[in-house]
Amino acid sequence: MSKLKDEKEWLKTAIRVGMRYGENRGVVKFDAGDSQNDKIEFLYRLLVHDKLITPLPSEQLSLPAMKHKLALWASKLKV
Repeated sequence: MSKLKDEKEWLKTAIRVGMRYGENRGVVKFDAGDSQNDKIEFLYRLLVHDKLITPLPSEQLSLPAMKHKLALWASKLKV
Protein backbone atom coordinates (compact mmCIF):
# COMPACT_ATOMS: atom_id res chain seq x y z
CA MET A 1 0.00 0.00 0.00
CA SER A 2 1.80 3.10 -1.21
CA LYS A 3 1.09 6.50 0.29
CA LEU A 4 -0.62 9.14 -1.77
CA LYS A 5 0.81 12.59 -1.95
CA ASP A 6 -1.24 14.67 0.52
CA GLU A 7 -3.11 11.58 1.74
CA LYS A 8 -4.38 13.37 4.86
CA GLU A 9 -5.96 16.10 2.73
CA TRP A 10 -7.55 13.51 0.44
CA LEU A 11 -8.96 11.72 3.50
CA LYS A 12 -10.51 14.97 4.76
CA THR A 13 -12.06 15.47 1.32
CA ALA A 14 -13.35 11.87 1.30
CA ILE A 15 -15.00 12.34 4.69
CA ARG A 16 -16.59 15.63 3.68
CA VAL A 17 -17.89 14.32 0.33
CA GLY A 18 -18.86 10.94 1.78
CA MET A 19 -20.84 12.52 4.61
CA ARG A 20 -22.72 14.67 2.11
CA TYR A 21 -23.34 11.60 -0.08
CA GLY A 22 -24.69 9.54 2.83
CA GLU A 23 -26.92 12.33 4.10
CA ASN A 24 -28.28 13.12 0.61
CA ARG A 25 -28.98 9.43 0.11
CA GLY A 26 -30.93 9.46 3.39
CA VAL A 27 -29.09 6.59 5.07
CA VAL A 28 -27.27 8.51 7.79
CA LYS A 29 -27.33 11.70 9.81
CA PHE A 30 -23.93 12.44 11.32
CA ASP A 31 -23.72 14.19 14.69
CA ALA A 32 -20.95 16.47 15.90
CA GLY A 33 -20.10 13.86 18.54
CA ASP A 34 -19.38 11.09 16.02
CA SER A 35 -15.71 10.18 15.99
CA GLN A 36 -13.67 10.40 12.82
CA ASN A 37 -12.94 6.67 12.98
CA ASP A 38 -16.68 5.87 13.13
CA LYS A 39 -17.30 8.10 10.13
CA ILE A 40 -14.46 6.46 8.20
CA GLU A 41 -15.74 2.94 8.89
CA PHE A 42 -19.34 3.84 8.03
CA LEU A 43 -18.36 5.63 4.82
CA TYR A 44 -16.11 2.77 3.74
CA ARG A 45 -18.92 0.24 4.26
CA LEU A 46 -21.48 2.47 2.54
CA LEU A 47 -19.28 2.99 -0.53
CA VAL A 48 -18.54 -0.74 -0.72
CA HIS A 49 -22.26 -1.51 -0.42
CA ASP A 50 -23.08 0.96 -3.20
CA LYS A 51 -20.25 -0.51 -5.30
CA LEU A 52 -18.41 2.80 -5.57
CA ILE A 53 -15.19 1.23 -4.25
CA THR A 54 -13.96 -2.35 -4.24
CA PRO A 55 -13.84 -4.04 -0.84
CA LEU A 56 -10.60 -4.89 0.87
CA PRO A 57 -9.87 -8.58 1.48
CA SER A 58 -11.03 -9.52 4.98
CA GLU A 59 -7.48 -10.21 6.18
CA GLN A 60 -6.44 -6.67 5.17
CA LEU A 61 -9.45 -4.90 6.68
CA SER A 62 -8.15 -2.32 9.15
CA LEU A 63 -8.68 1.34 9.90
CA PRO A 64 -5.47 2.48 8.16
CA ALA A 65 -6.42 0.45 5.08
CA MET A 66 -9.94 1.97 5.07
CA LYS A 67 -8.43 5.46 5.36
CA HIS A 68 -6.14 4.77 2.43
CA LYS A 69 -9.00 3.36 0.34
CA LEU A 70 -11.15 6.44 1.02
CA ALA A 71 -8.25 8.76 0.19
CA LEU A 72 -7.76 6.94 -3.13
CA TRP A 73 -11.48 7.27 -3.86
CA ALA A 74 -11.41 11.00 -3.13
CA SER A 75 -8.32 11.54 -5.27
CA LYS A 76 -10.23 10.18 -8.28
CA LEU A 77 -13.30 12.37 -7.75
CA LYS A 78 -13.85 15.46 -9.80
CA VAL A 79 -14.64 17.78 -6.88
